[in-house]
Amino acid sequence: MHETIKNSVFTLRDARGITQEALADAIGVTRQTIIAIERGHYTPSILLSLKIGIFFKKPVESVFSITYEK
Repeated sequence: MHETIKNSVFTLRDARGITQEALADAIGVTRQTIIAIERGHYTPSILLSLKIGIFFKKPVESVFSITYEK
């Protein structure tokens, strides 16, 4: 079984009308990091995941989830 991390960062950011750069600045990363997270090319550390959750005022598990593929 293959596990993948999915996230709702783009959806949350888009709903609030926030740019990738504004989110990146707010949590202390580069815009490229936000792009990579949104595209699913980068799984953030626990620290960064918590910062994203705090920024959006959401529990981490509502921003990030594990999907299982056979």
